[in-house]
Amino acid sequence: MKNFSGKALFLDRSDINTDEIIPAKYLTEITKDALKPHLLEDLKMDGFAVEDIKDKNVVFTRENFGCGSSREHAPWAFEVNGINLVIAENYARIFKQNMFNCGMMAVELSKDDIDNIFDTFKGKDTEVVTDFDNKTFVIKSSGDNLELSFSISEYDNELVKADGWVGYANTNY
Repeated sequence: MKNFSGKALFLDRSDINTDEIIPAKYLTEITKDALKPHLLEDLKMDGFAVEDIKDKNVVFTRENFGCGSSREHAPWAFEVNGINLVIAENYARIFKQNMFNCGMMAVELSKDDIDNIFDTFKGKDTEVVTDFDNKTFVIKSSGDNLELSFSISEYDNELVKADGWVGYANTNY
């Protein structure tokens, strides 16, 4: 099972699409590693620079994350950069399932929780500790701690534990 804890990256914008996550011109790459330097390179957002990705493991963002064209390359670009957990208000359906199919997590929290996280932690050196078994996050920075529960479907839970669809299929079929 992948690591779902680490330093947080805050992408304070809704409707970040798959072309901004990994531009279409890189979809012909034949290895996941070739995607690594191109994650979010076309993202236009005040206060964001591609260098912000370095050493981050968890993304917090707003609503409708991963909209646009369907591509497994979007989760793969996060995965090769060590980001296995994205937390948002909601996702485009296909992006969300592609995350779980890759053994990664796309967790939805309420708008109020997402607003609280951004208000409390954005701009601070923030770490997330995920307790997968108990379905909780502890979000912490200097002086601030927040514990939140999350839920994922039983099927997606099994995909994460199996490290994705291939591992799940090898075990169950």
